[in-house]
Amino acid sequence: MRHHGRMHTRRIDAAGVRDSPEVSHLHRRVTSFRARRSTLSAGQQETWERLWPVLGRQARDSDGRPPGRLNTAEWFGRSAPVVLEIGSGTGVSTLAMAQEEPHLDVVAVEVYRRGLAQLLSAMDRAQVTNIRLIRGDGVDVLEHMFGPESLTAVRVFFPDPWPKARHHKRRLLQPATMALIADRLLPGGVLHVATDHAGYAEHIAETGDAEPRLRRVTGDLTALPISVRRPVTKYEGKARDANRAVADLLWSRGA
Repeated sequence: MRHHGRMHTRRIDAAGVRDSPEVSHLHRRVTSFRARRSTLSAGQQETWERLWPVLGRQARDSDGRPPGRLNTAEWFGRSAPVVLEIGSGTGVSTLAMAQEEPHLDVVAVEVYRRGLAQLLSAMDRAQVTNIRLIRGDGVDVLEHMFGPESLTAVRVFFPDPWPKARHHKRRLLQPATMALIADRLLPGGVLHVATDHAGYAEHIAETGDAEPRLRRVTGDLTALPISVRRPVTKYEGKARDANRAVADLLWSRGA
């Protein structure tokens, strides 16, 4: 999902999602992500074959059907607060933040197999056990694999901004997606979004502020149930070098 170096550019949108109080039914979204070569190194392939059956899942089966609700306690082997990261890219931030918060269980969602394989290999090397991976569309995962009030946090870091006006409908963070995220968050749960695109930041801020179940978080962040301190990735470093300001936007779900 991240547009870090355009290697793992998100080509998924949430256009056409119906915004309803229960968020019980969503129209089929226009999904448009580019097929990419996902050749893995020999080491990544070995790790994938060994660990993916245990640590990874698909958002849809071979017939295109969603698998149903996740039992995260069974998958992780414990009961812990769950954080969903939509668009984990190569997993640099995912791994670092999971290491800093071992009491949280992190579910990382990404379309591209190579990015997931890089994260899986890094997890294996670091012996990190509190991350699980899903390959597919983040809105699919929210809609079908998690129930209402099941998530402590949702993270969306550097989603594709789709900068051309005619492509804005492809942006992930539309009003209906914000409503779905709010529905899935526990009361007090946090939505953390980061972007280096000024126009998209304005759009995200307006959309999040318009969702009645979310309230903007400012000031003291120590009372939040998760850390909002992100590692500076290579992509973010380049954005800063190019004088592109990075906006971190935070909301908490009300009771």
